[in-house]
Amino acid sequence: MVFRAPIRSMATATRQSLKIGMLPADGIGREVLPGAKAAILALGSSIPKPEFIDLLAGFEYFTKTGTALPDETVEVLKNECDCALFGAVSSPSQKVAGYSSPIVALRKKMDLYANIRPVKSVSFNPEEKPGVDLVVIRENTECLYVKQETQTVGEHGKEARATRLITERASRRIGEMAFKMALERPRKHLTVIHKSNVLSVTDGLFRETVRAIPTSPGVDGKYDGVTIAEQLVDSAVYRIYDVMVAPNLYGDILSDAAAALVGSLGLVPSVNAGDSFVMGEPVHGSAPDIAGQNIANPLAAIRSAAMMLRHIGYGDGADRIERAVDSVLREGKVLTPDLGGKSKTSEVVDEVTKRI
Repeated sequence: MVFRAPIRSMATATRQSLKIGMLPADGIGREVLPGAKAAILALGSSIPKPEFIDLLAGFEYFTKTGTALPDETVEVLKNECDCALFGAVSSPSQKVAGYSSPIVALRKKMDLYANIRPVKSVSFNPEEKPGVDLVVIRENTECLYVKQETQTVGEHGKEARATRLITERASRRIGEMAFKMALERPRKHLTVIHKSNVLSVTDGLFRETVRAIPTSPGVDGKYDGVTIAEQLVDSAVYRIYDVMVAPNLYGDILSDAAAALVGSLGLVPSVNAGDSFVMGEPVHGSAPDIAGQNIANPLAAIRSAAMMLRHIGYGDGADRIERAVDSVLREGKVLTPDLGGKSKTSEVVDEVTKRI
């Protein structure tokens, strides 16, 4: 699953070690992140020596300490780490006083404004093109995820309201990343996802800002080769496109829906990317129903590690990991239950690492 980062490479020829922050957080995050670590270690001397820094975060940590994201975790990421991997977080569906999702907070505190989620199937014949090959580029810092909600009591009972924030700055920089990625792909096609027929102010600003990028001052025609289209989010769910750029909530939903096209959320990786830091994160959640059973699919986490490495300039290592994952899927003998197999998480990890 080749992902070529549009942001400048952060690798340096003089780097002696690669310091990677490890945030397993909740549920199966603690089971799949060791697989990503094993895959990185399997690369041996082809990358700088990895140093893994264990960091705390998550809902379970919140229940013990009253904080989901310790300040120390953020400081270590900012001052000591070259990149990071996040496992999964258990965010309750009901309101819990004092709790806020640590992954949402991390994206904001580290200014990881882009959540890049490729969804790609594996052909049985490695020479054939995959049946599914798309990328969802999700704005990562605003929309309804600013978490400004109120509840009052009105004439007819409780009334709940949420503030939705869309800014020109955030829309422009996610749009610029989307154009860069579209330019690197064969079809050179970008679809802007919105619902501006209803949300004409907020989605209208997102749509207009992204569409205006090719003719903005200083762009100088570099995106002339990209065809730009747009689609309402409700119809985009059943008309999936090559490269899609979307506000936060829509991008979250679309990428999860697209995972059905390749068989499982356990296969879909992502990176949270900013201009100077990147954090890999499998798209799946904490899956408390299977946590602790050694049956969680580790491949999304392993692919996320590959994406992270590619982003910071270690493309050869990323290629090796991705080829190993693809060969395991193509062979189909060592698979976790979500893919119809009977193998354990640890068995899948062992099979991938011996092929790297």
